[in-house]
Amino acid sequence: MDDLAAHLKELEEKLFDPSVRASREMLTALLSRDFREIGSSGRLYTFDVIVPSLLAEQRTGTSRGEHFETQRLAEHIALVIYRAIYTDTDGSERRTLRSSIWRLEEDGHWRMLFHQGTVIG
Repeated sequence: MDDLAAHLKELEEKLFDPSVRASREMLTALLSRDFREIGSSGRLYTFDVIVPSLLAEQRTGTSRGEHFETQRLAEHIALVIYRAIYTDTDGSERRTLRSSIWRLEEDGHWRMLFHQGTVIG
């Protein structure tokens, strides 16, 4: 389980990287075609909506995660929960509690199936 937790943490952290978020190839390597996200706005995003949105994103700050926890839900399904901190160029921070469900797909790669972020104080 420690190897899986480390691997999924690494995959989550790749999604913080602006160069990954700007690459259709990298996003399709990390996100399942069945991907769904519930944003902090309450809006539901699908793979076909989130990928173009990330490709067009103009972020100025940096993100990092902390306190990662992984729980295997089934043989090919795992849950990752962590806290993310987005720091803008002016030094202001936005903290969120994040949860992701990852699935080991037929090609042998783990891809994110579901994601949700909730703003915290």
